[in-house]
Amino acid sequence: MPLDYKLIKDWQFDDVRQSYTEKDSILYALSIGLGFDPLDPLQLPYVYEANLQVFPTMAAVLGYPGFWMQDPKAGITWVKLVHGEQRMAFHRPFPAAGEVIGRSRITHVIDKGADKGALVVAERKIYNAADESLLATVEQTTFCRADGGFGQGDTPPQALPKVPETKPDYVCSLATLPQAALLYRLNADPNPLHVDPQVAIKAGYPKPILHGLCTYGVAAHAIVKTLCDYDASRLTRLDTRFSSPVYPGETLVVEMWQSEVGRVQFQAKVAERDVVVLSNGVAEVKS
Repeated sequence: MPLDYKLIKDWQFDDVRQSYTEKDSILYALSIGLGFDPLDPLQLPYVYEANLQVFPTMAAVLGYPGFWMQDPKAGITWVKLVHGEQRMAFHRPFPAAGEVIGRSRITHVIDKGADKGALVVAERKIYNAADESLLATVEQTTFCRADGGFGQGDTPPQALPKVPETKPDYVCSLATLPQAALLYRLNADPNPLHVDPQVAIKAGYPKPILHGLCTYGVAAHAIVKTLCDYDASRLTRLDTRFSSPVYPGETLVVEMWQSEVGRVQFQAKVAERDVVVLSNGVAEVKS
């Protein structure tokens, strides 16, 4: 049924204070494939506590307010939700360990029509609790497939651009670990869809799928490896659209086009099935 525009737009979130340790930072990095070559000195700073660096897309699992759309008061048909897009801006490096504050709000509620559903964009700003400095801004677009037709709605954010039809300037292939979903779920998302074969089959998949945000992190890994010489502090933005699921153990092929200085467009395919899984990607990288 149509959602209540004002109710969702004015949804109130409590601040989320979250502490994380060096072990948490290392686990996140391992779950997106860093340390795949344990002898690579450029990967080691993300998985070894000596001079530990936090990979920026760890923002995906910090300060998260929880699965609020499942609250009956929201009136959303949560079983038909699809994670549509993820956009992140990285303002400064995360400390290797510490405490953050996540402050969330709804920025857009967009009616696509009674037969097309609705889009809800949630923004989360993540602050360092020690000094209130802004570390990252996370925007998540959720496609509420069964909740359109309410009439009133916001103007959509600017659409992410399609990648060029020309040959990519750079290509990076990274194999995902067969146990990647088992690792990634320990960060923040214990959904059984990613671990229980029977749950996956009931959802229409032949086996558990990889978390979309894990795929997002692997794509960021490929961009940082290819364009930043593994200096992740140079990655300042990463936006993309989720197009298709990935199965753990598949190889992600990330294709990149240098659109202008400091800006790269990208998409990611699964090599084994030649399926685009991340589309309309944009990354910003400082020199």
